[in-house]
Amino acid sequence: MSHTYERVLDLQTTLRKRSLFLFGPRATGKTTLVRAQLPEARFYDLLDNETYARLLRRPKLLEEETRGDQVVVIDEIQKLPALLDEVHRLIANRDQRFVLTGSSARKLKRGAANLLAGRARKLELFPLVSAEIPDFSLERWMRSGGLPFLYGEPDAPIDLTSYVDLYLREEVQAEALVRNVQGFAHLLDTLALMNGQEINYAAIASDTGIPVRTVTHWIEILEDTLLAFRMPVFQKTRKRKPTSRPRLWFFDIGVVNALRRSFPDQPAPEFFGTAFEHLIVQETRAWISYHQSLNQLSWWRSRSGYEVDLLLDDRVAIEVKSTHLAMDKHMKGLRALREELPHIRCIVVSRDPARRVTEDGVEVLPWKEYLGQLADGGLLG
Repeated sequence: MSHTYERVLDLQTTLRKRSLFLFGPRATGKTTLVRAQLPEARFYDLLDNETYARLLRRPKLLEEETRGDQVVVIDEIQKLPALLDEVHRLIANRDQRFVLTGSSARKLKRGAANLLAGRARKLELFPLVSAEIPDFSLERWMRSGGLPFLYGEPDAPIDLTSYVDLYLREEVQAEALVRNVQGFAHLLDTLALMNGQEINYAAIASDTGIPVRTVTHWIEILEDTLLAFRMPVFQKTRKRKPTSRPRLWFFDIGVVNALRRSFPDQPAPEFFGTAFEHLIVQETRAWISYHQSLNQLSWWRSRSGYEVDLLLDDRVAIEVKSTHLAMDKHMKGLRALREELPHIRCIVVSRDPARRVTEDGVEVLPWKEYLGQLADGGLLG
């Protein structure tokens, strides 16, 4: 099974205003998207050894070779951060538009790259959202994840395992991000088992035998190379004091499966619930980015144990339950939070067959309807 997916991220609209960085994990389809939407652009692939060597020796070639080109694409810009100085100069002097793609921001952060001083907007490309997949299947997604070349493929388990190995070799070893690759791989396995949970650095260090400072540093590497992200805790409650630990999510459920070495056709109930929540978190995060919304994504847990899975600023609170019938017991966290934020919109996303509203105004949305409201921007304000 092989598909070409129509992606929702529109590069051309942004390019009319300014240049852009396009970040995204490996194999999310950045190069495919750029070539499809910008077929006339001058294209430099820094993964090509000859191209890399030419520009490394003489960055001024960029100026000489692109005279008259309206749009210039540099693929995998983190391979040669020094080239950004030349890009900055050309944007200022020629008013050219540049598209700079990358699967890691770490080298740019560590180097002298100035990220073009606001002259380029940052966009992100995520794994496929359900709106991009014809006949989307929740069960198929839970098995293979949303990487475009793998969704629904029968060989997805083999290819996902290779993908994780490629990440370790090319992103970690090649960039010399960590010295103890074996220990880092062990940490990845451990974190995959706690995908979506609070990060307790001391407990992880105890379980893995890795010092707390190293665990913290390595999780930062996961974020910088876009393999995972930390969701902060919502802190604006006073009556019920919030906890302080973020949650850690990998960017794709298929990668979690590869690290766990488990690709179940029928997920166990406890895995299904986490994977279902992963879908809602992942798509919410993607649509916030695609709509270029200013909403901040967080979660909330009080020290007394009340919990809400997702918040969009202090406007919308979302509890995710994989049940077919959302009940009062699933809404306790939402109602506790609303005591302090009486105007917040409270939603339970579930597998209920139809939308309904409780007497006190808690909305129960079928998951497909929730994703539809995300896609059309209705939830994001």
